[in-house]
Amino acid sequence: MTEAGRQADALLGEPPIPGSVGWHAEEGTDAPVRRERAWQLLQLRIGLAAGMDPLPVLVGLRNHGATWEQIARAAGVTRQSAHERWAGRVAAVLDRDRAPGRWQ
Repeated sequence: MTEAGRQADALLGEPPIPGSVGWHAEEGTDAPVRRERAWQLLQLRIGLAAGMDPLPVLVGLRNHGATWEQIARAAGVTRQSAHERWAGRVAAVLDRDRAPGRWQ
């Protein structure tokens, strides 16, 4: 985990422990997905503020369905600006990772 990830944990709190009452209460809901998305977006925001390369977090966000609008809000820019700035680099990584034979 990166320092940005640790800081995001500190700000958002830890998710429920598997098997706990809180964990069971979230079963069948979208709460775990929303929490993960919030964590990733906060990690992006922290990383950008620290001058870190956002590519790994952006790839994770896009790979898990985050929209450019959500990413832009976290980055404090417009959707168009976020897309123009990062979409090409993110697509290159995702396309490379999904290429036939990549995991063989």
